[in-house]
Amino acid sequence: MKRKVVLAFSGGLDTSFCAMYLSKEKDFKVYTALANTGGFTEEECKAIEERAYKLGAVKHVTLNVEKEYYEKSIKYMIFGNVLRNGTYPISVSSERIFQALAIINYAKEIGADAVAHGSTGAGNDQVRFDLTFDVLAPEIEIITPTRDMNLSREYEINYLKEHGYEADFVKMEYSINKGLWGTSVGGKETLHSNQTLPETAYPSQLEAEEQEEDMFIDFEQGEIVGVNGITYENKLDAIRKVEELGARWAIGRDMHIGDTIIGIKGRVGFEAAGPLLIINAHKMLEKHTLTKWQQYWKDQLGNWYGMFLHEAQYLEPVMRDMEAFLQNSQKNVTGRVIITLRPYTYTLVGVESDYDLMKSDFGVYGEEQKAWMADDVKGFTKILGNQMKIYYSVEKKNQK
Repeated sequence: MKRKVVLAFSGGLDTSFCAMYLSKEKDFKVYTALANTGGFTEEECKAIEERAYKLGAVKHVTLNVEKEYYEKSIKYMIFGNVLRNGTYPISVSSERIFQALAIINYAKEIGADAVAHGSTGAGNDQVRFDLTFDVLAPEIEIITPTRDMNLSREYEINYLKEHGYEADFVKMEYSINKGLWGTSVGGKETLHSNQTLPETAYPSQLEAEEQEEDMFIDFEQGEIVGVNGITYENKLDAIRKVEELGARWAIGRDMHIGDTIIGIKGRVGFEAAGPLLIINAHKMLEKHTLTKWQQYWKDQLGNWYGMFLHEAQYLEPVMRDMEAFLQNSQKNVTGRVIITLRPYTYTLVGVESDYDLMKSDFGVYGEEQKAWMADDVKGFTKILGNQMKIYYSVEKKNQK
């Protein structure tokens, strides 16, 4: 009896090679699975399914996990204002984890003997897939032909042609990885430390003809619920709307330079109008509605949460602990953020919230105090300076 293998299948060159190779050379019954975290349209999913069957798959499934991806990842990245190195919304990194989770759960469901992916040996994704598979199903074999055989694009293309399969696998000048939480852009410029991507490399081009446009984002307990006065029951639709509006202004472009899981430095361009607008709007609302120490500890945890997510540690139990803290911190993060969009940039104008801590009877910053007297501040300042006064007093004696 032939052994079953579930292949994480995107329809690209590497996974197309793997599908045919595992079927013809390794005599597996190949079950292909596309885990859609929101980056594929219905038409794209259908085309990928057709390609899978042409390559020899005995069965293909599309696993729609975009709602789970939001509820178990994106939501917490917003709560934590997660931008890796202060720049990059963790898009591909977080997507791969949830794709790996969906693939291994499907493999267990059908009783697969093995699971496979098309990652190379030079990137982060191999670790994300391998670690997730190994932790959740150590009894299932992991197969990675592209990595293990160190294959070139030319070899894979020729192999497919020799076995009667031809497709447009011309390597594009720029590799685009589009997802719900941002689009990564790789090209020859990202391989060099002193270059950046040209305007034409980005999928979204400037379309807006006005000078500026106002946007309103509504949050309820930290979650995005409305855009420009329209309430969205489905948070994914709200995210897509912000992305659509921001992309018209070519907002959200940047270059991420970071440390990979395997220890080398890497650069990738990206555009992420939706994530950057949402995260920075959320952060501004928090500045108005959270206390100083809530913000301080959230910044620490958000940074750790993003790092762990990037480095394939999603299943580490401490992640659930951090999520509990982040969730609890959002009780009063409710209100509207006003943003002005302009070509390639935006301004956070202000917020409207019943929980705005500026709206108090205690005083108006720089203007007047209402809840204390002048002598209260004099005494407070005197005590506040005691430690420094003691330090400099001792220093002075020792210098003599």
